Amino acid sequence: MALAHRLQLRQGQSLVMTPQLQQAIKLLQLSNVELAEYVETEIERNPLLTRAENEGPDGEAPERTTEKREEMRLDESDGADKASRELDARSDDVYENDSPSEAPDGASAGGPSAQLDWSKAGSGKQRSEDFDLESITAEEKSLRDHLEDQLQLAGLTDADRLIASRLIEETDEAGFMRGDVNEIATALGTEVEDVEAVLGVCHGFEPTGVMARNIQECLSLQLIERDRFDPAMQKLIANLEVAAKRDFKRLSDLCGVDQEDIIDMLAEIRTLTPRPGAAFAGDAAPAVTPDVFVREMPNGTYSVELNADTLPRVLLDRTYYAEVSGLSKKDEDKAFLAECQASANWLIKSLDQRARTILKVASEIVRQQDGFFVSGVRALRPLNLKTVADAVEMHESTVSRVTSNKYVSTPRGVFELKYFFSASIPATQGGESHSAESVRHRIKEMIDQESRDAVLSDDQIVERLRAYGVDIARRTVAKYRESLRIPSSVERRRIVASGG
Repeated sequence: MALAHRLQLRQGQSLVMTPQLQQAIKLLQLSNVELAEYVETEIERNPLLTRAENEGPDGEAPERTTEKREEMRLDESDGADKASRELDARSDDVYENDSPSEAPDGASAGGPSAQLDWSKAGSGKQRSEDFDLESITAEEKSLRDHLEDQLQLAGLTDADRLIASRLIEETDEAGFMRGDVNEIATALGTEVEDVEAVLGVCHGFEPTGVMARNIQECLSLQLIERDRFDPAMQKLIANLEVAAKRDFKRLSDLCGVDQEDIIDMLAEIRTLTPRPGAAFAGDAAPAVTPDVFVREMPNGTYSVELNADTLPRVLLDRTYYAEVSGLSKKDEDKAFLAECQASANWLIKSLDQRARTILKVASEIVRQQDGFFVSGVRALRPLNLKTVADAVEMHESTVSRVTSNKYVSTPRGVFELKYFFSASIPATQGGESHSAESVRHRIKEMIDQESRDAVLSDDQIVERLRAYGVDIARRTVAKYRESLRIPSSVERRRIVASGG
């Protein structure tokens, strides 16, 4: 049988990760700090880009600056749907219809109508340095990063993670938690006991003694870890002001030991770390700047606004382009100018699209979690990426990028957008599903209210929850109980029998 060569044409569809799409996705997932650095680099690299904040010779901002600032005051309805579709990873090519032949006079300095060709841009060395793994791993880790990493492994509920994040925010560079637990509980709409319980979990983080509220608590945590916090040492820690005066006789009377023991105990205290956070980078964790503001309106609703201070405003300098294009005679000079023009137009357009996408996703999250803003952390509803993605007509991966490293300032504090996502527990008889956090809270309430003669087993808790309309398995109840650090019914009965 002879083999023959032949040509065939086949038509198909596929998603091509063009440089334009890759750069758009990268911009979307950058934090406001990383975005500012990226834009600064682009301005230095591209002579046609200029900041919109530049003032004219007469001290007034040029007209184009005012236009740009007005344009960046975005509302949810103004072009948000179109921008979302263009940044959606399910689309073919977000800029496939763009053309390099558009002159700067015909391009909008503000956004979606800008035309460009990004096929030649971004191929230089600087692009490969954006995600330099070696430089990332060489960076010093801040105390806050160290605590956040441990928080992810602590097994806390969604609501308790919010509380823990707030406590970490209140921790200074020395490692002390300076916030007031009563004020934190009030701000988050929860009980002081819940904040104290979460703080107790955080006291188990490394380095030992971190997130203590004062030096006595810091030293006590370290001594407890060494199993050296006996009654005499407790008295000594409680009277550090006497120790500072080196009044050994009074310390001996207070602690009930002789002076030689006091000297040994003081020597042991000197081996402890009074500033547990000092070993970490002090300036590597700048204060969080929110990307979005949520404000309560007089009618009881909530407005969602972008933080204009985190939105870099750049313009295509048309005057300079016209000047240098008239002087360009060589083909390579013209090609360079065309590339710079395309790059500038693309950046201006993509910044506008990024802002609109963040606003749309944040608005939907606020709509879904309005109970949190009214009633506090215990009113979190079940919410996942797919729910938000379907509501705003985007892909889940796009919503995931938007909610990472983006922060929202609310009347209850500053939170990362991703913290508003909570697992869902189905309801019996087809009712409305329940938030995993609300189910955990109900389990805790049941166990707190059980009598000494009627300790609830996990099966009994399942029966009661189903009576409330919560369809839950016994193993899920056990998992939630363990996450709350509540002993089993057998261990609780043993504690009751022993008089504990």
